Amino acid sequence: MPRAGNRRKKTRTHVVENDAQNALVSNEVLKVPKSLIVRRGKVESEVSQLVDDLRKVMLPYTALNFKEDARNRKHTLSTYSKELALPMGVSHILAISQNVENVNLRLARVPEGPTMNFRVTKFSLVKNVRAVQRRPYSSKGIHQNSPIVVTNNFGDLNAPPHVKLMRITFQNMFPAINVATVKLNQCRRVVLFNYMEEDNMVELRHYAIKATPVGADRKVRRIVQTKIPNLTKLDDIADYITGTTASGNTAPSASTTTGNASDSEPEDETSHVVLAQKYSGRGNGKQQKSALKLVELGPRMSIKLLKVERGMGQGDVMYHALIKKTPEEVRELKERKEKEMQLKTQRRVTQEGNVDRKRQAKEEKLARKRQRREEHQEAAMDALRKGTASNSGSDNSDDASGSEGSSNADSDDSSNNDDDESDDSS
Repeated sequence: MPRAGNRRKKTRTHVVENDAQNALVSNEVLKVPKSLIVRRGKVESEVSQLVDDLRKVMLPYTALNFKEDARNRKHTLSTYSKELALPMGVSHILAISQNVENVNLRLARVPEGPTMNFRVTKFSLVKNVRAVQRRPYSSKGIHQNSPIVVTNNFGDLNAPPHVKLMRITFQNMFPAINVATVKLNQCRRVVLFNYMEEDNMVELRHYAIKATPVGADRKVRRIVQTKIPNLTKLDDIADYITGTTASGNTAPSASTTTGNASDSEPEDETSHVVLAQKYSGRGNGKQQKSALKLVELGPRMSIKLLKVERGMGQGDVMYHALIKKTPEEVRELKERKEKEMQLKTQRRVTQEGNVDRKRQAKEEKLARKRQRREEHQEAAMDALRKGTASNSGSDNSDDASGSEGSSNADSDDSSNNDDDESDDSS
């Protein structure tokens, strides 16, 4: 039945991009770094909470709800790299462990390294940071985009190699920001890595960016940003702005009407900027003047670099903060490691040859056993066929003798009939 009404009109609005643009987009997606934060061995509850807080810092390109199996707590970094990191597209692994004295952090680049070993000297959890804040910042919805990375005091091109390696690694843990195409609403967090050269330590801080409109009275700004305050004791909202009532009495303070306003809050005039785009929050529109402020979210962590290894924690030592070796000792150690690796490779080849030889012998044994079984089955079938043939020959001879007996019996019957006929005639 034909369709009633007018002819259908196509309303497709999508645009098919060319192959070059698709390839560019796919490459950009593949270049986004992803992290995996795990805990190895038995740790205290505070360290487990630190792992969860670090995963929130690394959002959205990390496994937030990753669960470690108790049977696999002693997996090495190479095992995590082969079984989990490479199939999931992970680029960095952060492993936190604890012994009797210290909390250790190992940061490895997948799949070829290097691996940096840190000692966590002190840390504070998110709940500890919020407990000392006067007005804790609500972090709801700000983890949808990756944070801005700031590396401070890491030096220039003349910095030591291990310091350069730390700076490059910290920067590559997070996706790069394209200044030409980034949107202000995506810049909601900041991760700060501050290097202290005298102690060879790195401080980690996590902040939220808060924008507040300026150019208006504090009370007006409170009305714009929050809900309308309690005006039950006022005759007009103008009394709330001016601070007096119609009767001449002093109006309730901002802290009693809004619960958030405070005249003791400092304002940094140097942080005032004109927004090029609309930003999160009320009153932060395009071309509006706003004050930017950093509010700490946590966690805090101070780490000290102890050792840098080549590969996934199994190569030679590139840097050590506690042990210093001469070039001769380094050369001797490297030669010894090479001999150990050669011996290990030779043992592996010998073991694989023994395994192949045993497997081949087992297959040959199974083949011989299968051949003997088939020969036995064939012999049994031949014997069965011969028995069947002999039995059929004896049955034929018995049938022949039976037919001769029946013919004799018939002749006897005929002679008896003749005798009977002769008796009747007499």
